[in-house]
Amino acid sequence: MAKIQSNLLTDIQLRKWIRAGLPVAKSDGAGLTFTLSAAGAATWVLRYQHGGRRQEVTLGRYPDVSLAAARLNATKKRLALLDGVNPADEVRKTKAHKDWTVRELIKDYRELVLTNLADSTQRSYGRNLKRIENGMGAMSVQSVGPADVVAQIERVKTGWVELFTLWCVLLGIFKHATGKKLIFASPCAGIQLEAIIGKRPEVKRRLMLSVDELAVLLNAHMKPDNLLSVKILLATGVRISELFTALRENVFITEARWHIPQSKTGPAMDIPLAPCVVDWFKELFLLAGNSVYVLPARLRTRIERYDGDAHVSKDAIREAIDYWIENHTPAIRRFTPHDLRSTMKSHMRKLGVSRDISEMCLNHKLSGVEGIYDQHSYYEERRAALTVWSEFLTDCQLKKAAA
Repeated sequence: MAKIQSNLLTDIQLRKWIRAGLPVAKSDGAGLTFTLSAAGAATWVLRYQHGGRRQEVTLGRYPDVSLAAARLNATKKRLALLDGVNPADEVRKTKAHKDWTVRELIKDYRELVLTNLADSTQRSYGRNLKRIENGMGAMSVQSVGPADVVAQIERVKTGWVELFTLWCVLLGIFKHATGKKLIFASPCAGIQLEAIIGKRPEVKRRLMLSVDELAVLLNAHMKPDNLLSVKILLATGVRISELFTALRENVFITEARWHIPQSKTGPAMDIPLAPCVVDWFKELFLLAGNSVYVLPARLRTRIERYDGDAHVSKDAIREAIDYWIENHTPAIRRFTPHDLRSTMKSHMRKLGVSRDISEMCLNHKLSGVEGIYDQHSYYEERRAALTVWSEFLTDCQLKKAAA
């Protein structure tokens, strides 16, 4: 068998052909070929036979891949052929598992995973995906190590809960990467979050406002819509999100009933309204004008952003309470809107309302087997309990007003 000549080309010849700019295809021997296109692209190609067919694979561009590097690469692939490995298959695998950047991974995660999560989760995860993009978006997914994950967490200066959410997002995107086989192991593996951000702080205990504090609150010097909102929260025990997103069409004044649609925090529920609460809603309707919301947006920028009508910001009522406490220094402890629910629950028990009915007034599901099989809404029982509670609040308000 005649010996196949190799190493036929020189760098001088290659540069000469490139300067001439004419298409060429010159063999260096043993299947390695230098090609120059009409557009001036100089490329190394290895031509070979495998499985009874002629095939070829691109090794790279010249001069990025030098003549010596092309020869070495071609030799490695010819040796692999002797072991039955097709170089073209290896190239296809490499392209299928390309090295994504973290930014590309996040884009894919948003499209395939994030869109299937609850709206509130999309918002909280979205914030933290943005933080990760800003911190390590340009990094190769394959190059990210545990130290990079720790550094990402440490450079975010927020509270414990938000950092925990960031950690969950990091776990999520790198789990997504392992699922796509972009990496074989998550860089989050082995990291102990407590070693970075410490143990979770104790959950804040909810307040029960006293009778005197309730009297102060019900006569607070706030803007009318803010005070009416606080009174409705206190009298009905709803979650603040259920009030600030409430639609007028769900408040049935003539039936003294407020329908709360189903959400991730609870099932759909009809709330019986005491007479004073009906009056408070009527006042809010007058203040709301033509808005479809019970509490329409107040800022012009927010109204414009939502095409002319939107509900009030989720923080508006809390900020109104904080402003009142800071500027009027009333005889009341600092509290949050959620503390109004615990206040109602606690006082209801003192007023003789049963535990189960007070729980149902808060739209809490009964626990255990009873919660599964007891489908009764206890509407009339809740109406009676909320009436007792609203009469108690009226007495508190009148007590302060008369003082």
